[in-house]
Amino acid sequence: NEMPKQVRHDITTKFMGQKIHPIAFRLGKFYTWDSRWFSVGGKRYQNMLLEDFKIRKDLGKKLKIAGLTKVEIERSINKLNIVLHVTRPGLVIGRGGTGLEDLKKYIMTKLLNIKGDEKNALKVDLKIEAVKEPNLNAQFMAQTIAEQLGKRMMAKRVMNQAIEKIMASGAKGARVQLGGRVNGAEISRIEHIQKGILPLTTMRAKIDYAQVHAPTRSGYIGVKVWICLS
Repeated sequence: NEMPKQVRHDITTKFMGQKIHPIAFRLGKFYTWDSRWFSVGGKRYQNMLLEDFKIRKDLGKKLKIAGLTKVEIERSINKLNIVLHVTRPGLVIGRGGTGLEDLKKYIMTKLLNIKGDEKNALKVDLKIEAVKEPNLNAQFMAQTIAEQLGKRMMAKRVMNQAIEKIMASGAKGARVQLGGRVNGAEISRIEHIQKGILPLTTMRAKIDYAQVHAPTRSGYIGVKVWICLS
């Protein structure tokens, strides 16, 4: 039987509202998965999933100064490809590529526990991708806002500056939202600033989205950034 019109409307409203993740909603059209591999399940799947989590967490701390925005992981039978998207690639590569080699050794020995003399050991290939326009990258802008809030800058000023930078770089629309004890308030609240168009329910619209936590003296403040690119 055909689904009643009211039920169909309720389902569409529920699954196409603000709660859905803007990037997950557009997987396959504009974005692909950050981890690309397959495992049947069981212990192997658990180990690979934990490895991905550990790689992202450790590299996020280690390469924070280089402006790491995304880590892509692709696995084959005996090979692990890692692509790092950074705003300052020179800090990662180092003079003559020494920094890249040191980082590769760190991943193999510290994160994956791979010894160089092991037979049939997993081969790690590391690549660096430069972020062309950092001000149009939601993750970079969210991290920048979080750092400024950590330095006790006024939230309204930080949000306005971020929106102006995003719009000046050619975005069609943007939204910055903070949640928590903003500016040390006793009661937590949500504040946001939006400019331009931001069609979150339109699949044709390319929306970049990121959320991070900003540690402040009053507690954590959640930072969310939406950027409409096309």
